[in-house]
Amino acid sequence: MRFASLGSGSEGNGLIVEGWDGLRTSRLLLDCGFTIKESVRRLERLGLVPEQLDAIVLTHEHSDHVSGAFKLARRYDIPVWTSHGTLMAVDEQEWRGVKIQLCSGQSIFQIGILQVFPFAVPHDAREPLQYVFSDGELRLGVLTDAGQCTTHIVNMLSGCDALVLECNHDRAMLENSAYPYALKRRISGGFGHLSNDVAAEILAKLDQSRLRVLLAAHLSRRNNTAELARQALASVKCNQPEQIQVADQDVGFDWINLRESIDA
Repeated sequence: MRFASLGSGSEGNGLIVEGWDGLRTSRLLLDCGFTIKESVRRLERLGLVPEQLDAIVLTHEHSDHVSGAFKLARRYDIPVWTSHGTLMAVDEQEWRGVKIQLCSGQSIFQIGILQVFPFAVPHDAREPLQYVFSDGELRLGVLTDAGQCTTHIVNMLSGCDALVLECNHDRAMLENSAYPYALKRRISGGFGHLSNDVAAEILAKLDQSRLRVLLAAHLSRRNNTAELARQALASVKCNQPEQIQVADQDVGFDWINLRESIDA
């Protein structure tokens, strides 16, 4: 299994997950917060075209995650997996004519050879989900857009081989920012986004026995730095900060082959 990011942050998100069993390849795009033109450009950087996507999977309805999803799906005839709540929170004109597959936090589903494990998270959206992906052997966990640690999150993400973990903001930077008070409260609240220290708290509670690849994601341009996010996670993982990778807003991150990372 391998994965790569089209970009990560409040200006647009997209994560490619790919599995191969020796006979066939399955490939999905988790969220799409970019225009069709920009999505195609970012896919090309990874050596892909939209026709190679087997599905688009959505986390929630906020524009930085879905603004381009249904447009891309309609143009290239790509099925979209989404919770019922997320679908209902989007204008019907956006998804009319798109092949919709409903999912929930209680049901595992399959996209080709990839197993998809949705799980509910606390976020200020209609029915937000995050996911663990598996090719039957390796597991990739993704957690962005959550406001707090829950036992369910810890249970779902324990035992993963790779983890993409939100480090949205540094608490001090957010408090001292020029953001309005209400926006600060929303971001830092229990249904907002994970701060560096809460992300580190979640990481500390996980079963890390198989964890070999760790990436910080969804960093705020104004209220965080890659260095602060790395330091927070490295303090738990007992790594050097430079060993923690960061998903960038502009370029995401290049392909990470999970098998090669584990064998290295």
